[in-house]
Amino acid sequence: MPPNPSPSRKLKGEIMEAHFVTFFSPGTFVAETSEKPIDSWDTETACRMAQEITERYKATPYGFRFTTRSRGDKDLDSKETAQSPMYFLGGTVETLSEVKRRATDADRILVSNMECNGYEKIITNNNSWRWTQPLGKDDVVLPWPR
Repeated sequence: MPPNPSPSRKLKGEIMEAHFVTFFSPGTFVAETSEKPIDSWDTETACRMAQEITERYKATPYGFRFTTRSRGDKDLDSKETAQSPMYFLGGTVETLSEVKRRATDADRILVSNMECNGYEKIITNNNSWRWTQPLGKDDVVLPWPR
């Protein structure tokens, strides 16, 4: 008989399922990430957890994403079976036309990247080291701080 699963690990028939939240913080070249188990895809719980995370150089999360991993009895390892959109902890959203209107020479590369990659919107965090990235159509901007 398999051991009783923890609250974030639920047996679904013969499949073990676990939920995680990955926090993203500004990094030197790429985002720093911290992954933690979570009972469910609950944004309130994830927001509370985000307040406890500090990465290198005192960077704090600008957002998070939920994932679910599953594994069957005969699987050697789990695989990601579901992923949420990105949840941003506050931030300033701008469209390409807004960026172009306010752009200076310093924004030349940002405008070019948005045009070349087809990014309609970007978000710049306002809760840690400055970090700008594309805002996906399904991404969510939460009020922050809570």
